[in-house]
Amino acid sequence: MPETPASRALSAAAISLLLAIGCVAMFLPPLIGRLADSVLAIVLTGCALAALLLLHWVFLGMAASRMGRSAAGWVALSALLFPVGSVTALVLLSWLGDEAGTLQPAPHHG
Repeated sequence: MPETPASRALSAAAISLLLAIGCVAMFLPPLIGRLADSVLAIVLTGCALAALLLLHWVFLGMAASRMGRSAAGWVALSALLFPVGSVTALVLLSWLGDEAGTLQPAPHHG
């Protein structure tokens, strides 16, 4: 089944969120032990976290706007309540998109 632009944006937002949470986990015990030995590793992990969060919010805003919803509102929910707000925004947008049919490809009339 072909993907719609909104579903692709939601998928990209979910992947970037998972990778960002992985970067956050690198700063928590017991993984911080490996990371703390190298300043370069700390800086690179922090830069990756910043880039992934930015990508997550961009993709989330793209998905919301492609579904005809307020991109700023959904991104604000995600940013202010991170990470729970991000997961909630992804789940709600996916559910609302399925309900409205915006995540389903248009039927082919042939």
